[in-house]
Amino acid sequence: MKKSVPVESASALIDAKINELGDWRGKMLAKVREIIRKADPEIVEEWKWMGTPVFSRGGIVCTGETYKSVVKMTFAKGAALKDPSGLFNSSLEGNVRRAIDIQEGDKINEAALKDLIRAAVALNLEGKGKAKSQPKLRPALSERGG
Repeated sequence: MKKSVPVESASALIDAKINELGDWRGKMLAKVREIIRKADPEIVEEWKWMGTPVFSRGGIVCTGETYKSVVKMTFAKGAALKDPSGLFNSSLEGNVRRAIDIQEGDKINEAALKDLIRAAVALNLEGKGKAKSQPKLRPALSERGG
């Protein structure tokens, strides 16, 4: 059974990760987090998969992973999003996810990233609003003549 980390704890864990990194990656993760919060203040911070910051609203919007040479924002449904500014530069071959690899010294197009985050939230909420299809009921045997 999966145990979820309470939101307050997840935010504290993300704070700790930013401080623990102590280099440009921590600063970049903090900057990305700030942009995400500004784009949609209702986004919830989560901590999943044993140490990955996850930003969700109506489902996963994106993750904020850190690697040796990049801070990676992976959008769970990125392939379904329009990216007129060309922010996605990684995981382009998949059918579902898309990612933005941010390297040291890269500048973030904050306005375009906010638009992308808002589009991801809208896509998640649109999916939540759709009524689930009703299962087809089979007529009872007596109605089928059997």
